[in-house]
Amino acid sequence: MSRKQTEPLQCKLQNMLEQLLIHQPKDPILFMISHLQRDNNNVPKIVILGPPASGKTTIAMWLCKHLNSNLLTVENLIGREFSSLAAGARRHYQNVTKVPSTLLVRLIQERVSEEDCIRRGWILDGIPETREQALMIQTLGITPRHVIVLSSPDTVLIERNLGKRIDPQTGEIYHTTFDWPPEAEIQNRLVVPEGISELETARKLLEYHRNIIRILPAYPKILKVISADQPCMDVFYQALTYAQTSHRSNAPFTPRVLLCGPVGSGKRLQAALLAQKYGLVNVHCGQLLKEAVADKSKVGELIQPYFQKKMAVPDSIIMKVLDQRLSQQDSVQKGWVLHGFPRDLDQAHMLHSLGHQPSRVFFLNVPLDSIIERLTLRRMDPVTGERYHLMYKPPPTVEIQARLLQHPKDTKEQVKLKMDLFYRHSSDLEEFYRQAIAINGDQDPYTVFEYIESGIINPLPRKVP
Repeated sequence: MSRKQTEPLQCKLQNMLEQLLIHQPKDPILFMISHLQRDNNNVPKIVILGPPASGKTTIAMWLCKHLNSNLLTVENLIGREFSSLAAGARRHYQNVTKVPSTLLVRLIQERVSEEDCIRRGWILDGIPETREQALMIQTLGITPRHVIVLSSPDTVLIERNLGKRIDPQTGEIYHTTFDWPPEAEIQNRLVVPEGISELETARKLLEYHRNIIRILPAYPKILKVISADQPCMDVFYQALTYAQTSHRSNAPFTPRVLLCGPVGSGKRLQAALLAQKYGLVNVHCGQLLKEAVADKSKVGELIQPYFQKKMAVPDSIIMKVLDQRLSQQDSVQKGWVLHGFPRDLDQAHMLHSLGHQPSRVFFLNVPLDSIIERLTLRRMDPVTGERYHLMYKPPPTVEIQARLLQHPKDTKEQVKLKMDLFYRHSSDLEEFYRQAIAINGDQDPYTVFEYIESGIINPLPRKVP
């Protein structure tokens, strides 16, 4: 039996032993049979924590939709109609706007034991609120597989909270600056939620900080902290990638992945997602050269004149930097994902001659029109440093739009030039890497990632001669 086959079995046995120790059933055999029949070891079991205005509810809702799971919040737990526990919790909440920890944990236990949670998993939004709750939840055998904690400076959170608005019909959360809905109908029905004043937010933040430092030690090996001080979609993709990560890689070998594609095809994002999920070393050739110059190393001194004159760095120097990085211990042990090199057949031969053969090669194919749309509409606000896209992430005000700048490399002429350069050599590279997998890169980034991941985990397809 291969390692790929035995790892899921080992995970099931470990999970079953944990449940036996927690529940200590009178009849262990019947308990194990029941546990195996449920076969729910791979469903989402996620805890999302974060301070007020960090966006945890939005991220939790998006994860729920994407993973087809169940969202559990204090509000929907105490709002359940056919639960005597929920009825008791509502009475407490109406009196003191707080649910006792014992009652809240029993509500969670009742909910996760229901068929839809067993079958599709669950996502706890903002729970546990205290270390006491965390320990009580663990004692009952409710064990998350992934704990995501959003983090951001208090000053940012206070400012963000003041602009929060809620749609009373859908429960969706919007923001007057960062996420204002385009539909006038939705705009008109948005309401200001309670407790978002600067003083109230500061009070809640203080309480959160007191509790979170005592909660985190309860989840030492399954914890992921994500900065919430970045675009919401970036936070979501990082959370989604982690939520779908096995804590031990299910790849059948040490992956050495090469991503090829024209400028704007998404190689950088896909490399970051792979590196995060599988613990690979993310090797971006251009970034390596910049780091060598910044470190003032001997090879960096050789690169510096080419940077100053805006000339291409010779292949021999690039290979020296690349060989050093791919030969380091972490690259050998963990594997790597390389992008930005090779760009032509000569470079591919040089990489091969040094013994750095990729075990998987992917070509991300994106039409010229889509690349132009992706890159030429990018803009940056010189005042705040915020990045926008005129189609996908337009600036919120006319004032901001008026001061946006385009990077010279994003002009239509420059983009076409780089595209032509790539496709001039792509057929040679495809011929050299005959086992390469072609992927349509003109779709949702996470869909692209799923195709790449499938190509890493599954055996390479046999091509008919």
